[in-house]
Amino acid sequence: MAFEQFKVLTFDVVGTLIDFEKGVLDSVRALNPEAGKALSDDDIFKPYVEGRDLFPGRSSQAMADVYRHLAGKLGLESGEATAAAFQARILQHPAFPDSVEALKRLRRRFRLVAMTNADRVTFQSYSHTLDNPFHDSVTADEALSPKPNPLFFAFNRGRQSAFGYKQEEILHVAQSQYHDIGVARQLGYKVCWIERRQGQQGFGGTPTPKEVTKPDFHFTTLAELADAIEAEGPTGALASRAAA
Repeated sequence: MAFEQFKVLTFDVVGTLIDFEKGVLDSVRALNPEAGKALSDDDIFKPYVEGRDLFPGRSSQAMADVYRHLAGKLGLESGEATAAAFQARILQHPAFPDSVEALKRLRRRFRLVAMTNADRVTFQSYSHTLDNPFHDSVTADEALSPKPNPLFFAFNRGRQSAFGYKQEEILHVAQSQYHDIGVARQLGYKVCWIERRQGQQGFGGTPTPKEVTKPDFHFTTLAELADAIEAEGPTGALASRAAA
């Protein structure tokens, strides 16, 4: 399969471009400097995933409640000030080291569209962290039904069709098997799995999928995807876009 058939790359943001796992771990340990030392990554991720399931609201508001749940399970400081500090740190989660440069390279050839379960406030912060690479974006605020609900993908498909793009011209790029890869394949999209956790056990800060879906393309970093596209060369549809 050639990359030249695609005109649009749609991206999961949190976990694919933004390293929210590092953000969560660093926040919990920074807010609990003594108790946090004894906690493994999985110790923290388990109640975090539970908390996000219990409090699925807007990420710029719900994370204080997620933290209170996590703190209660782990016996950590759970006062209002600490929960508020965890909430504020959500907006400061870092990009993966390769994200900004790889997105700049990909933008030369494709329309880049963010598809994120983050709300508009949180996404704006992440977009700024990523140097604002997107031509368009759909957040949980607009779609109303978060991924993996197929309605999220239907909302974006309709939005991109208004700009003249067809589903077969879209490649969905994501890390989460649970939120993105499985449902996108079921809906007929071509998918690229950026397996950020390759070599690590489990699924970290995302829910465990019922099964691991085989993607059309598979890389461990976004830079590897950009490398593969550039190695293919500016042929066919890519050549016409690059010359435009």
